[in-house]
Amino acid sequence: MRLDVASVWLALSVVAVAAGVFYLYSLILRHLAKTTVRNKVVLITDSLSTLGNECAQLFHTGGARLILCGSNWEKLETLAERLMTESDPALTFPPKLVELDFSNMESVPEVISEILECYGCLDVLIFNSSMKVKAPVQCLSLEMDRIVMDVNYFGPITLVKGVLSSLICRRSGHILLVNSIQGKLTMPFRATYAASKHAVQAFFDCLRAEVQEYGITVSTVNHTFIKTPSTNSADERSAKSVWTAKNMVCNVKPNSLGVTPKEMATELLKTLSSKKKEILMAHSIPTAALYVRSLFPNLFFAIMATGVRNTAAVEMPDD
Repeated sequence: MRLDVASVWLALSVVAVAAGVFYLYSLILRHLAKTTVRNKVVLITDSLSTLGNECAQLFHTGGARLILCGSNWEKLETLAERLMTESDPALTFPPKLVELDFSNMESVPEVISEILECYGCLDVLIFNSSMKVKAPVQCLSLEMDRIVMDVNYFGPITLVKGVLSSLICRRSGHILLVNSIQGKLTMPFRATYAASKHAVQAFFDCLRAEVQEYGITVSTVNHTFIKTPSTNSADERSAKSVWTAKNMVCNVKPNSLGVTPKEMATELLKTLSSKKKEILMAHSIPTAALYVRSLFPNLFFAIMATGVRNTAAVEMPDD
């Protein structure tokens, strides 16, 4: 009986300590948000995505002067109204709204001028726009290849080039690229997507070295995928079919391969504070795959080919 009582008290103590740690962590995050982005002009390229919404909420609460971009004006207005309704107007700023669609590259130069007119300067740029496509190479048209490259590569670099002189003149600024792990590691049936992510990764890596002397920080955050209701069915099944090739994943749930929008937004906030240049948000299996790709390329290629065969077998309809 004494042992049972002691066990109960031990369990309660552990729960209490865990709750206390979580509470302190929440306080630290709130304080970090206030000190890191307070009064800073923060641009989010895709505020209408799940991640964009999460970042907008976190940074708005922290007192940032937000410039929210997105391809749908009505949805941007709805987001801005929600942010203002849920916050203290004495501690926050009304977000500025800019309609931005990287798939329409002709409109981007005009949008850049509109962005710079919002506050006259930029402190933080968060590039989280992304377009995914999954198909065998022979099934994708060149038109689709160009659209993906516009959204994932040409759009972000055009925007950076358009505001870079402003950042250099002020000798400050932080550019954050939310990029996929496929900017470093390829997967079957993602040729166009992976190509765009490799291209934008290389561009921002080069940019980092070029602008460091001007006090501008460039950070890249590579993740496996961001878990949302729409990705729970498609991306996780796809991840499982590839990463389980040759037993690379042993009893690992596919859901564990991704990150939540809240986790990503929190990591972006921490990166703004730490100014860390490169962050990999991936669990042990994708991380190990990166090392295998670098050290044992032929083994990696064999595993990926097996993953393709496994995927084809899974997706093949029964007779």
